Amino acid sequence: MDLLSLPEVAQRLGIRVNRVRQLIRDRALATVEHDGTPHVPAAFLDDEGILTHLAGVLTVLRDGGYSDAEAVTWLFTEDDSLPGKPIEALHEKRHHEVNRRAQAMAF
Repeated sequence: MDLLSLPEVAQRLGIRVNRVRQLIRDRALATVEHDGTPHVPAAFLDDEGILTHLAGVLTVLRDGGYSDAEAVTWLFTEDDSLPGKPIEALHEKRHHEVNRRAQAMAF
């Protein structure tokens, strides 16, 4: 999984780093620790910005008790029932399938 530092995310989104931190606090993005600092998986972004429906899936997982690290792991783990990884399905606009599986896993 490719990771982006917060300044790299800011550059890709065309915003300030403080705004990226706010998006994280608002739970629109999840981070993982890398070398002691928070990083965002590059796959959470697409050409238009933050991946559509990512925040909704993260909310379902968090409401089910998943930590950010666990949610990221789940999104990047192969799921034969999709098939593929949930993050790939989100990129393919199959968010309903991902949400259903997230709900089943979280509850």
